[in-house]
Amino acid sequence: MTYSIGEFANIVSVTTSTLRYYEKEGLLTPQRDENNLRKFTDSDIGWVKFLLHLKNSGMSMTELKQYTQWREIGDETLKERKELLEKRKQLVEEEMESLQKNLDVLNRKIEFYEDRLKGHKYEFVL
Repeated sequence: MTYSIGEFANIVSVTTSTLRYYEKEGLLTPQRDENNLRKFTDSDIGWVKFLLHLKNSGMSMTELKQYTQWREIGDETLKERKELLEKRKQLVEEEMESLQKNLDVLNRKIEFYEDRLKGHKYEFVL
């Protein structure tokens, strides 16, 4: 099945301008019909959704382009792609740890305020 750029944008929850930008940057290569209109396929859905996960993990455009190039080359780049994903995974885990520490402090401060509102008096210590 094929999809127009508008249909495809709705399916993957991005704007048509985002899809055009990704194509311009080499992240997407949609098929073209006889009128030179973009036609996206079901396999494009999975690829774009994966790209969006990579982007949302903090991967830079340079890294996204590199990953895309390695993907196009094929299985001989599996090691490189795996290493790039492992690097990104480590950075995401570090960010999650930092966010968890911040969340813990926020929760403790909220508990402190709840105690104060109940009349308990003590100093908040980090």
